[in-house]
Amino acid sequence: QVQLVESGGGLVQAGGSLRLSCAASGSIFSINAMGWYRQAPGKQRELVATISRGGSTNFADSVKGRFTISRDNAKNTVSLQMNSLKPEDTAVYYCNAGILPYRSAPGGYWGQGTQVTVSS
Repeated sequence: QVQLVESGGGLVQAGGSLRLSCAASGSIFSINAMGWYRQAPGKQRELVATISRGGSTNFADSVKGRFTISRDNAKNTVSLQMNSLKPEDTAVYYCNAGILPYRSAPGGYWGQGTQVTVSS
């Protein structure tokens, strides 16, 4: 059984910072890309940032220069550092990972989501 567990969401004022973390656990053979997505009320889920196993990163234009993503392959974790937060960053943030479990087919896994609220 593979699961992703997020932590670090909360309420912050505009201009502030938050750090989200996500840990993958279970019967994991390897993890490919990891990333963060978000979904605001009434909107579709959108990509925020991704990072490959080798460390290559990709960011949504709306967060470039404000957010950074990092991972620890030994610990199966991925983090999202969010600086200069804006009210429009308010959303539920989801961790995603491409995982090859032991004795199962590879697949994309999602965390349960963590709420980030930025007040103006």
